Amino acid sequence: MRPPGRRMLPVGDANMMVEETAGGAEIVAMEMAALERWCRGDPSGFLDISAEEVRYFDPFLDKRLDGKAALTDYYRGLAGKIFAERFDMIDPVVQLVGDAAVLTFNFVSHASNGTEAHWNCTEVYALQVEGWRIVQTHWSFTKRRPG
Repeated sequence: MRPPGRRMLPVGDANMMVEETAGGAEIVAMEMAALERWCRGDPSGFLDISAEEVRYFDPFLDKRLDGKAALTDYYRGLAGKIFAERFDMIDPVVQLVGDAAVLTFNFVSHASNGTEAHWNCTEVYALQVEGWRIVQTHWSFTKRRPG
């Protein structure tokens, strides 16, 4: 029997089911708060919720960044340079697997000049002594559909 507050979600095409828990709301709230800071030019919101052993991918890097110190150095160069008037976190889903949680969503940022940036995001969180922390991040561009 599943504990109260959990439901099963279908994943992919293989009829695999993964549990989603009430802890998902906490993770989505943490991510939203970090995104709000990011869109105001402050990437340190993500550093606050990242584990020391975080691994990071994005399409502007040639290779993965390993560790919070490397991520801090990278974000230092982005501070004060990224701004969005508003953003949308689209269809967030949190899947819990033991003491890990996988958050996936689409992200659209809207700049004041009318431009938009469309992204896919996967964040892997691990439950640590201090709470949920990001241990793996992967950002990629969303394929734009014609029309």
